Amino acid sequence: MPEGATHSPRTDNTLVKALARAFRWKRMLESGEYATIAELGEREGIAPSYMTRVLRLTLLAPDIIEAILDGKQGPELTLRKVLEPFPLERSRQEAHFSIARR
Repeated sequence: MPEGATHSPRTDNTLVKALARAFRWKRMLESGEYATIAELGEREGIAPSYMTRVLRLTLLAPDIIEAILDGKQGPELTLRKVLEPFPLERSRQEAHFSIARR
């Protein structure tokens, strides 16, 4: 970026949609609406293996979720990156995804 220019937040709609799906699916499983990921995957027309990776997004640290929703996650944090295995500890997640603590 040119000197003095500021980066304006830009929401990654793909990431936001994945987060929304993850929390929706989690709610559907926890409520008992669907007994298993396989059953929910069949209903949604999505492979259970992919659904499992997306459901892991519910384990992201709140700061990371907030950064994604605010469009402040940085260009290196993509859907592909968050679908890869990541650490569960909050501080390790922030380092893994290059998210600075506020």
